[in-house]
Amino acid sequence: MARYSPSVQNLISKLGSLPGIGGKSAQRLAFHILSMSDEDANSLAEAIKDAHKLTVRCSSCQNFTDSDPCPICSDPLRDKSTVCVVESPRDVSTFERMHEYKGLYHVLHGVYNPVSGKSMNDITLSQLFDRLSRHPEIKEVIMATNQTAEGNATALYVSRLLSPSGIKVTRLASGLPMGSDIEFTDDLTLASALKGRVNITT
Repeated sequence: MARYSPSVQNLISKLGSLPGIGGKSAQRLAFHILSMSDEDANSLAEAIKDAHKLTVRCSSCQNFTDSDPCPICSDPLRDKSTVCVVESPRDVSTFERMHEYKGLYHVLHGVYNPVSGKSMNDITLSQLFDRLSRHPEIKEVIMATNQTAEGNATALYVSRLLSPSGIKVTRLASGLPMGSDIEFTDDLTLASALKGRVNITT
C-alpha cells in the first residue's frame, strides 16, 4: 500500500528534487502547502510560473532579471571599468548587500567541473570574452569564484586567456579560506577580500 496518495507523493518528489531539500524537508514543505488556503496555494503557484516566465538573463552580465539590460548594467553611476566575475546570481546579491563594490558583474552560472560533466563551454565564458572585446573601457576583471579547486581552476583559466589582452585580472584575497562559498561569507570578510584582491599569476 502506498505511503501517500499519488498526488502528494508527486509533490514531495518534486520538492525533494530542489537543491538543499532532503526527504524530510520535502515532506514538511508538501504538507505545509497542502494546509494552505486555495488562495495562498494559487498565489504561490502563480509566483513560480510568473518568475519562470518573466525572468531572463541579462544580455550583458548574464544575471537573472525582468528587464534587459538589468538595473545594474544600465545604472550610469556604476564603474564601467571593473567587472566582478561570480559563479551564481546569489553571489551578486551577496556583493550588493555589503554596499562596497560599485563596478559591474558577470555571472558564469557554474564553474569548470569535469567530475560533474561541466566544461568551460557549459558556463558563460564566451559571453564574458565577447563582452570584454566589445568594451575596451573594462580595465580589470575580478575573479570572485569560490575558493574551491573548481573555482580556482576557472579563475586561472580566465587569467591565462586574458593575459595577452592587458586587462588586469585579480582574485579575492584575505579572509576567504579554501573551500568556502561566497554566498555564505559575512559582509566584513567579503569586503576585506575585495579590498585585498591580488593579481592572478599564471
